[in-house]
Amino acid sequence: MSQWSQVQQLEIKFLEQVDQFYDDNFPMEIRHLLAQWIESQDWEAASNNEAMATILLQNLLIQVDEQLDRVSQEKNLLLIHNLKRIRKLLQGKYHGNPMHIAVIISNCLREERRILAAASMPVQGPLEKSLQNSVVSERQRNVEHKVSAIKNSAQMTDQDVKYLEDLQEEFDFRYKTIQSLEQSDKNSALIKQEMLALQAMLNTLDYKRKEVLSKIGRVIHEIDTLMSNMLTEELLDWKRRQQIACIGGPLHGGLDQLQNCFTLLAESLFQVRRQLEKLDELLTRLTYDGDPIPLQRPQLLEKVNFLLYNLFRNSFVVERQPCMPTHPQRPMVLKTLIQFTVKLRLLIKLPELNYQIRVKATIDKNVSTVSNRRFVLCGTHVKAMNMDESANGSLSVEFRHLQPKEMKSSAGSKGNEGSHMVTEELHSISFETQVCLYGLTINLETSSLPVVMISNVSQLPNAWASIIWYNLSTNDPQNLSFFNNPPAATLSQLLEVLSWQFSSYVGRGLNSEQLNMLAEKLMGQQVSYNDYQLSWAKFCKEHLPGKSFTFWVWLEAILDLIKKHILPLWIDGYVMGFVSKEKERILLKDKTPGTFLLRFSESNLGGITFTWVDQLENGDVTFHSVEPYNKGRLSALPFADILRDYKVIMADNVPENPLKYLYPDIPKDKAFGKHYSCQPNEVSKPSDGGGKGYVPSVFIPVSKILNDSTDPHSPSDLLPMSPSVYAVLREHLSPTVIETAV
Repeated sequence: MSQWSQVQQLEIKFLEQVDQFYDDNFPMEIRHLLAQWIESQDWEAASNNEAMATILLQNLLIQVDEQLDRVSQEKNLLLIHNLKRIRKLLQGKYHGNPMHIAVIISNCLREERRILAAASMPVQGPLEKSLQNSVVSERQRNVEHKVSAIKNSAQMTDQDVKYLEDLQEEFDFRYKTIQSLEQSDKNSALIKQEMLALQAMLNTLDYKRKEVLSKIGRVIHEIDTLMSNMLTEELLDWKRRQQIACIGGPLHGGLDQLQNCFTLLAESLFQVRRQLEKLDELLTRLTYDGDPIPLQRPQLLEKVNFLLYNLFRNSFVVERQPCMPTHPQRPMVLKTLIQFTVKLRLLIKLPELNYQIRVKATIDKNVSTVSNRRFVLCGTHVKAMNMDESANGSLSVEFRHLQPKEMKSSAGSKGNEGSHMVTEELHSISFETQVCLYGLTINLETSSLPVVMISNVSQLPNAWASIIWYNLSTNDPQNLSFFNNPPAATLSQLLEVLSWQFSSYVGRGLNSEQLNMLAEKLMGQQVSYNDYQLSWAKFCKEHLPGKSFTFWVWLEAILDLIKKHILPLWIDGYVMGFVSKEKERILLKDKTPGTFLLRFSESNLGGITFTWVDQLENGDVTFHSVEPYNKGRLSALPFADILRDYKVIMADNVPENPLKYLYPDIPKDKAFGKHYSCQPNEVSKPSDGGGKGYVPSVFIPVSKILNDSTDPHSPSDLLPMSPSVYAVLREHLSPTVIETAV
């Protein structure tokens, strides 16, 4: 079943989550019509490979054209109209930046997998639940409403200033007219009456000036209150959601909405600034005793400038954290001399700033807070922000060719990069720029989340564990000394993050039973683990009891095994994986003989085994487990083919496949048939070369089981015999001869 088919069967509350991340950037109509084709492409790799992304975009448009031809024949007018619109939109939006649509589709597929994993869990995880708090959603709506109200108030004040300007012009004209008269004329009754009218007009001007200043003061106060409270909280929440998304959690949205709020507030503040400048112009033409403009305007202007400084400083954010293109699902782990990408955005989107802001990238700017290892950034580390590179027209800049290089230490040698401590050292990549606009000069600075620098890819698993632990445990964006005394983590939250590792990296998260097994492995038999605190050492530094490796190294090896060797089987949900030997026997003991399940080895790194139940002649139940298969064996023979061709030679020397039903009762071929590399009953024929032709052979895994053996059974060396040849031998030869052959 395709991933999209599974999504469509979700409950309405999960479907609503899916609906949130499909929009004009990637319309749901295309996801639906091209479901299988979309899922068969490697969008993740294309998101960091422009040539590959260009080809995929072209192929996507071809697929849309084919759908257009199909619906045209069906004369479906509405669908024809929508597909034409969507095709035009996709081509126009992504023609100059095909990698952007690859990022979007990759994120959508990943988010679908995460939601499918969440739907399979009995309850929503604590972290995800906190991120989807209804109070947060309500605050988002309030912020947008207040920003809109502030913008309207600023525009209304513009009209008041214009009225004040017109009133003062009329006063100036009438006053100058009287001043131009002869002294004798000024004593007339008519002129005295006009002077009284001018005094009344001056009183009105004074009242209007005070009123305008009061309205400007209220707008400034509303902006200040909004920025100090709700907008700051919104920005902090977005940054926290970004942290969680970086370690596999739900995609973080809301940056476009924040950009809209920041931009509208900046426009309102600049509008208020112009209003204060206009009042200053009016002041130069007319002032009087008790004039409110010289008394209030300086303080108001100072407050506006202060708010603009703060707004700009908060608007400079890292939109996409540093990440190596070779490891897109391991952000913030950087390898020396390997390029990485990072993207920044200014949330205040003003046309006047396009290509006017140059951003400089540095590493470990505040060197006093990091280790003795020193790095420099090679490559293009100064670039201009612009609105042309992003599909949504945001004011942003993406560094794509930065490389970290370690500097020689004072002793002339590099730091101890082989030690475990290297992966616990946190570093920071900083970005600085300057905005010059309307007479204001504002220095901006921001930093990435802490990164871990490695010099060898073998350090990546432990480095990624450090990134997970940091971003799970703290929302402090710059605590570079975090691992001097790393805090414990709540086990329930950690298990949720571990499930995200599977849903984001290998397409299927963990269910409650699998998570329970991991919990037991981490803390032993406990009644409840919701409030259990797990130390960093127990997670990543201390060896598991009786083993030569840590819990995290064991889990990372399983992720690698799934990704490289059994991914389709894992995604289909046919690998139980995390189940103890004791639980395994409880599950199998009452099942039909030949029922088996697949589990990950607890004693071998990156190993997978299968156990089946059998029944002796006396009715007793027995269990057989094969020696775990590691990546070496699985590189030679696909795991599905192993399950299909696996043979056991019993004491009577009759080879047979003992695997009949995948737990609980799924016929083996029904579960794995579509993953077989070839059909076993196809008889191979010599090639067209006469005597030079060869009959193709395959490897068949064989184990020998002795009746009195209670030890786990190991597969012998894989034997080069085609299934078709074996079938013919079995049909025509006796078991004794077959034993000689194998």
